[in-house]
Parts: sequence; C-alpha cells; structure tokens
Amino acid sequence: MRRTLLIYTSLRFVPLSVAWAFDESGLKKLQTLNECNKCDLSKADLFKAKLSEAKLLPANLAGPHLYNADLFKANLTGVDLTGASMKGAVLDGAVFCRTKTPWGEENSGCLIH
Repeated sequence: MRRTLLIYTSLRFVPLSVAWAFDESGLKKLQTLNECNKCDLSKADLFKAKLSEAKLLPANLAGPHLYNADLFKANLTGVDLTGASMKGAVLDGAVFCRTKTPWGEENSGCLIH
C-alpha cells in the first residue's frame, strides 16, 4: 500500500505538457529539410502545412491537424496517420505503403520488386 501511494503521489506532480509533448526538434527538422525520420509529430499543428514531396518515413502523425495540408507526392511509408484530421488535405501522388490511415492500412504506393 505504501509503495502504491508513493508512486501515485509522485505521478500526480508530472506536468501535463510532458505527457502530451511531441518532438519539437523533429518539427523543426521537417520545416527546414522537408524530411523527418522517426519523428513524433502527433500533437503538432500542421494546418495548411506545405509538405509537398516531404519524406516522413516512418513518423507518428496520429492526431495532428492536417486540415488543408499539402502532402502532394509526400512519402508516407510507415507513417501513422490514425486519428489525424485530414479534411481538405492534398494527397495526390503521395506514397502510401504500410501507412496507417483513419480509413485503415494503405498500401497503394508500395513498390513491388
């Protein structure tokens, strides 16, 4: 009982921002280089983001706002988009391979050797 109480008491004081944080360095890398490998952008606001031809493999984009984002020809191989708000997003030419989307796993862009 005492251990449980100690753990509970310790966890109560963890700031919520830590629990909901995303990888800000990954976001800056994406903005600068148009690529992000293994980034956690799950809480980033990517409203109207210009991500044309971006390389996001694999990245966690589960949950961000991608309203009207430009993902034209973006490489989304292995990207997790579950829970992402994608209304109006431009997805023409985007590579979907093992991509988790709000509508299920998408493999329409996998290259077969």
